Amino acid sequence: MDRMGQAFCATLDLFQTGVDVMRQNLRRRHRDATEQEIEHLLGRWMRERPGAEAGDCPGRRIDVNARFA
Repeated sequence: MDRMGQAFCATLDLFQTGVDVMRQNLRRRHRDATEQEIEHLLGRWMRERPGAEAGDCPGRRIDVNARFA
């Protein structure tokens, strides 16, 4: 695998680790929640992360629905 492929795989691995950590955090915060409820909360967090409502970094906002349609 070339260097760019390795970097991309590392990026995906880090993303998955972050999702797994947040899932565990949600389980601790909502001890009585079902797996379905945890997955719902996780999906909501991924769409509406506090502090990253406009994305992960400063810059020009784009409408991804229009750009990648």
